[in-house]
Amino acid sequence: MKFVLTGGGTGGHLAIAKALLDAITAAGDEAIFIGSTTGQDRMWFGEGSAFEQTHFLETTGVVNRRGIAKLAALWRVARSALEARRIMKRYRPDAVISVGGFSAAPASFAALSLKIPYFIHEQNAVTGRLNRLLRRYARCFFSSYDPESPVKSYPVNRALFETARVRERVETVIFLGGSQGAKAINDFALAVAPALARRGIAIIHQCGERDYERVREAYAAMGIGAELYGFTKELPSLLARSDLAVSRAGASTLWELAANGLPALYIPYPYAAGDHQYYNAMHLAEQGLSRVVREAELRPELLEQMLDDGVEAASRGLRALEGDDAAAAIISAVREAC
Repeated sequence: MKFVLTGGGTGGHLAIAKALLDAITAAGDEAIFIGSTTGQDRMWFGEGSAFEQTHFLETTGVVNRRGIAKLAALWRVARSALEARRIMKRYRPDAVISVGGFSAAPASFAALSLKIPYFIHEQNAVTGRLNRLLRRYARCFFSSYDPESPVKSYPVNRALFETARVRERVETVIFLGGSQGAKAINDFALAVAPALARRGIAIIHQCGERDYERVREAYAAMGIGAELYGFTKELPSLLARSDLAVSRAGASTLWELAANGLPALYIPYPYAAGDHQYYNAMHLAEQGLSRVVREAELRPELLEQMLDDGVEAASRGLRALEGDDAAAAIISAVREAC
């Protein structure tokens, strides 16, 4: 069977595409990727990827643009949709799966115009604008937050299940600001670092390339040997070594931590569309499996309280929550619907 995977822009969308690709290739099938020249698509699926082909079309986000800028963005989507049609006519896929994000628009419209079976995976608790628009045309709509979804588990890297464990005590804390880093989380990490050091707790910190030098110098000034990264593709191994996370609440990160049994203090990005990061995190917080705090209310005492309360119960609950075959289950459901 031949698949087209489309979507991206950010690591959350692209992580889903990678998990689905792994399931497709494990089944002996093949896939191509249609994404964008902007965003992180090339970083994830450039030269050396397991896709049969990759195509990066000229698109940008449309949401939050106004006037001429919005018209220009829509024009790029329309022009790229024609290119996506040409690609699909040559490749002749059996199914197109969108993982959302602005990169998905051209191939999504092309698939519908060619009457190719079309499927959507929505990563967030609040459905994105493109997915809201196209959901009615999809044969299946997959979402871990939608009670009508045929697959409720979230597709994540299988390595996170293979290294999953129940955390009984906290020896290492990891700070995650997302692929671009987050100054608020970086500042919070620096504020709590002395208290962690006094407790003998190690620090792993992914701070973003733009803030790397400032954060490195701050740790050095305090004499704290944090394990610091600007950006890394080795996140599964870093999570496996950690016992508690402080993180943004992008859906892929949230479910990766859950799959690994790693409890977290979530600090949602305050400007996320529809406040979706807050609602992502609340899905776990309402089950007692995480804690959530607004960025404006962030205080060092919150982390120290989590350390005092312990993490074992939340870690056990997370391990019981997430199934490990979500990507394969989604591909199986796509086969059945075609």
